[in-house]
Amino acid sequence: MKNSKEILSSVLKTTQMGQVGIRSVLDTSMRPGLRKALESQLHEYDSIETEAHSIATQRGWELSELDPAVRFMTDMTARMKLNGRNSDSKIAGMMIQGNTRGMIKGLKNIHQFGQQDEQIHILSQKLLDCETANIRQMQGFL
Repeated sequence: MKNSKEILSSVLKTTQMGQVGIRSVLDTSMRPGLRKALESQLHEYDSIETEAHSIATQRGWELSELDPAVRFMTDMTARMKLNGRNSDSKIAGMMIQGNTRGMIKGLKNIHQFGQQDEQIHILSQKLLDCETANIRQMQGFL
């Protein structure tokens, strides 16, 4: 069983990974509708990250954040995957893959954690709902 701090740290890292992934593709050419959807998703991840930091601050916790090397490698991998193929479909597919990984991690956390801490459970579920909505939204761009 994971404790509340570990789950909150996982939520934080997932939101940060999502933001890195989106920022990695935002400087490429894409349809305005896709750009708007990604910017909206970026804002949602930022909002959840802010909420996670707020909970941690209230409780006096120092959370483990996404490693800078992971940020760099994620950014480089995304840029390499798009090299020469900056199609909306490719970007949407990459986003769906990232959101799916986030959903799997989130579901595992919820199953391991249960509802021990209502505030953290609600935030974990909010992130899971966000990932699900992001997948549905990106399907239209495949």
